[in-house]
Amino acid sequence: GMYLIKRRLEREYGFRVALFSYPSVRGALDENAAALAAFIEKKNPDTAHIIGHSLGGVLALRMLANDSGFLPGRVVCLGSPLTGSRAATFLNQLVWAEDIVGKSVPEAMVHRSANEWAAHVAGERDIGVIAGNVPFGIGRFLADFKEDNDGTIAVAETLLRGAKDHIVLPVSHKGMLVSAAVADQAAAFIRRGNFLRDP
Repeated sequence: GMYLIKRRLEREYGFRVALFSYPSVRGALDENAAALAAFIEKKNPDTAHIIGHSLGGVLALRMLANDSGFLPGRVVCLGSPLTGSRAATFLNQLVWAEDIVGKSVPEAMVHRSANEWAAHVAGERDIGVIAGNVPFGIGRFLADFKEDNDGTIAVAETLLRGAKDHIVLPVSHKGMLVSAAVADQAAAFIRRGNFLRDP
């Protein structure tokens, strides 16, 4: 998924990047959060910046919410459903969707959104959010969006109280993963704590 972003961050910015993958369908949110913490700690860094796409951003915030003494570092959420997700809520109501949605999705987005449990994380470290407004994806049929969205998540659903910065780019939910502009904005936020704006 994030291979192209990893390559750009390494080549253009000299970051050391490790990709973490998790069983979003099988694993519970707190189990995946603990696995992410262990994955990072095994690399023994002084600082750990985290970029998470979609549910991955929620997972990063969950890890930090569960372990406030974690390594210093900034967080960038890409198209993450931080105030819930109508597409996920809709899927959650359909019995056949259970295999697709799994356990982490309802836990992370339907029952209680990150906005309800991640407020103290935003107070402790810099969180930046990149949203997309190119509606390309199946979510737009499920959620019936009448507002800016990336095809899966509405821009309004990416808002997190206390976030340091938020920017909307012309990308779709999946398109974020192959966007040089998204990688460049993520790098800027990691370096300086805010996104690049045209003067």
